[in-house]
Amino acid sequence: MTENLPSTRPLRVLAAMSGGVDSAVAAARAAEAGHEVTGVHLALSANPQSFRTGARGCCTIEDSRDARRAADVIGIPFYVWDLAERFREDVVEDFIAEYEAGRTPNPCLRCNEKIKFAALLDKALALGFDAVCTGHYATVVLNEDGSRELHRASDMAKDQSYVLGVLDEKQLAHALFPLGDTLTTKEEIRAEAEARGLAVAKKPDSHDICFIADGDTQGFLAGRLGKAEGDIVDESGAKLGTHEGAFGFTIGQRKGLRIGHPAPDGKPRYVLDISPVNNTVTVGPVEALDVGALTAIRPRWCGSTAAAPGTYTAQLRAHGGETEVFAEVVDGELRVRFAEPVRGVAPGQAIVLYDGTRVVGSATIATTEKAAAAV
Repeated sequence: MTENLPSTRPLRVLAAMSGGVDSAVAAARAAEAGHEVTGVHLALSANPQSFRTGARGCCTIEDSRDARRAADVIGIPFYVWDLAERFREDVVEDFIAEYEAGRTPNPCLRCNEKIKFAALLDKALALGFDAVCTGHYATVVLNEDGSRELHRASDMAKDQSYVLGVLDEKQLAHALFPLGDTLTTKEEIRAEAEARGLAVAKKPDSHDICFIADGDTQGFLAGRLGKAEGDIVDESGAKLGTHEGAFGFTIGQRKGLRIGHPAPDGKPRYVLDISPVNNTVTVGPVEALDVGALTAIRPRWCGSTAAAPGTYTAQLRAHGGETEVFAEVVDGELRVRFAEPVRGVAPGQAIVLYDGTRVVGSATIATTEKAAAAV
């Protein structure tokens, strides 16, 4: 197997530049490898002036300016592409609808699927580019038969393959991740940026959801869905308190429940279930969060065929660990059984399957089974 970058011939590469240090170094490395690189910043907000300065997202005016300055230093052409409407429809509205339905979405994963490797890649290919380059930490491997695989980054501490698990084989064929095989710390990436004269070398990483610049997800949702008072109940259905909108909760949540009196055993309660139909949030002890199996829908495979029935490892959160599972596809859905119970699994989240370091594919969790019922 050989790495997907550098190529044996120069490629026309469109480098997605968010305005951060990772995408700037990735673009610089692609240019240094001899590729014909053009930088592009995606304008994802119809009114970026409304995003406060210093927001840890990737959509502010200052981010666009930082990306342009980095492109100037690298010596590559630079453009800003307006994808705000597509982003609003495919990411923001989807995010709101998922929470309204009682599910917990991952907007970064959806953005990679719908924006960076669908809308952006389609436009790039139509304009004659060979590939899209991003600053993600993951690795594309080219096999001798011409097929491609997505693998974890060489440095597990920075691996971002989870949010790329939605990419199919065609998209992998046009994806470059120059940072994926870097066995260096983030400080060394920043040092490389500084050595290259990139002003973003000391810029903080983005952590917040980019379209919720102040980090107040509950406030953002309340502003769009409106407050709707409902009950907080225990597993027996007994009312413990009220809330202002079930969308403000996620499975496994402990803080912010605002229940007036403690549990009989004095232990903390956690969100066990969210029912948008009757606007009810069910809470209970932490052990009630144990999940033994799940069903996931809309599987997307990082290869030409669906995963064969067998044992894999699975990742359930962007920064979560791996757990052993048995997985198989039944009637187009992914059925997963955990070797050991896991906690805090919420419908709407993505489950990504791995075979060693290879990403097998991703699917959206639809339903879960409690550990006792899954035996």
